[in-house]
Amino acid sequence: MEWAAWFDAPEYEFARQVLQRGVATLFLVAFLSCRNQFPALLGERGLLPVPDYLDSFRRRRRPSLFLWRYSDRLLRLVCWCGMAISATLVLGLPQLGPPWLPMIAFLALWLLYMSIVNVGQTFYGFGWEMLLLEAGFTVAFLGSDQTPPPRTILILLVWLLFRLEFGAGMIKIRGGSEWRDLTALYYHHETQPMPGPLSRQAHLLPKPLHRMEVLGNHFAQLVVPFFLFAPQPLAGVAAGIVIFTQLWLVASGNFAWLNWMAILLAFAAVSDPVAHAVLPVIPLDWHTYGSTDSSGAGAQTPVWWLAVVLAVTVLLLVLSYWPARNLLQHRQLMNASFNRWQLVNTYGAFGTVTKLRIEIVVEGTLDAEPDDDSDWREYAFRGKPGDVRRLPRQWAPYHLRLDWLMWFLPLRTVHEEWFYAFLAKLLEADGAVLRLLRKDPFDGARPRWVRVHSYLYRFASRAEYRETGQRWIRTLLYEAIPPLSLPPGSR
Repeated sequence: MEWAAWFDAPEYEFARQVLQRGVATLFLVAFLSCRNQFPALLGERGLLPVPDYLDSFRRRRRPSLFLWRYSDRLLRLVCWCGMAISATLVLGLPQLGPPWLPMIAFLALWLLYMSIVNVGQTFYGFGWEMLLLEAGFTVAFLGSDQTPPPRTILILLVWLLFRLEFGAGMIKIRGGSEWRDLTALYYHHETQPMPGPLSRQAHLLPKPLHRMEVLGNHFAQLVVPFFLFAPQPLAGVAAGIVIFTQLWLVASGNFAWLNWMAILLAFAAVSDPVAHAVLPVIPLDWHTYGSTDSSGAGAQTPVWWLAVVLAVTVLLLVLSYWPARNLLQHRQLMNASFNRWQLVNTYGAFGTVTKLRIEIVVEGTLDAEPDDDSDWREYAFRGKPGDVRRLPRQWAPYHLRLDWLMWFLPLRTVHEEWFYAFLAKLLEADGAVLRLLRKDPFDGARPRWVRVHSYLYRFASRAEYRETGQRWIRTLLYEAIPPLSLPPGSR
């Protein structure tokens, strides 16, 4: 059929494999993160319990399975189902069947994870949540091994990457002056939410290199995205630049699955010949794999599947009006959805860069009367800086939600509802909350008091590290919350 010559894109089979299995892997990580953290943060006895939130949630009419009922047991069931479906897609099992099978699997992941995000409140208020949802919905229509990849869906995935990259670039240009005067990376490696093991080394690079980094970022986010729509091999080269810059971000920080998703989406612009030219181990004729046609010409797209894909294409193109308009507006929204299903969103990150790193440090004591001479012991978090000698770990794409919210406290206020609930859980020695931490200094015993201090953190210079062994230098600023204890009757 004549339409198949344009609609079918058999030369993008490697891209489809990467996109389907990669996005499924990120869903697996996301559901695992929910299974491990959601009950303590948002469960029935969590910091912001979902049952208490549902009354206001119903008025917002945002879709979720938990709209009718929430329980920690049901949440765990949703997570286990999500992980099981994700695992089958990573293994490529649904892709062996008809195209509706992986479609159903990805749509199930989309609905299950959206149910979690829509009741996740501040702990799920990150741009990469809606990014995962939009990507999961779109890759659902890439088909299976029995049909060639549909070109319109690949273009929509490139459009998603364009909004992610160009939107982030425009947010920076319209944001803080540090992006325009090329000084942003004098600070960013040090003040980013959760540094990684190489962040200090990146921070200590000469300032001229930091200025080159900013220029490279502007080029990668403001110029390169337009070439993702160009013919091959130019689109493949543009995708390679995106992948390279995102790998640098992966190496120098921890941004959950944000950078990994950008890497995956870039493969939508990489054809099999381009991939084969870079890595010869990738088959040049991948599109003939799985074909039931003995001639090796590849399977044909059924008319019903064509109709489904074209209907979805039209839907996503119509929904693209609002984010496209947002890109052109001076007051550009960042990480916003224009519909209740979180499809075709607008993205962006770090429109301004924090110049100083302020860390919130929580301490407790067993002493009956708290004073400066008391035995105050510090709670250790898994990802955020605390121990000045400890090398930061690489956590991404896993998302430590409590640690990330701790970074926002000094930028907003320490007097957040969830944070006072967190302090109360520490006083109760709540096991679920303590398991979110790297170390409980009281080994499960209840402290009598907790307090909160604010510290200024900066990376140690090479000379300071050689002299002290410290990777961080910290200075006490002030007592953010004075000693608190539970009411006498609740101890």
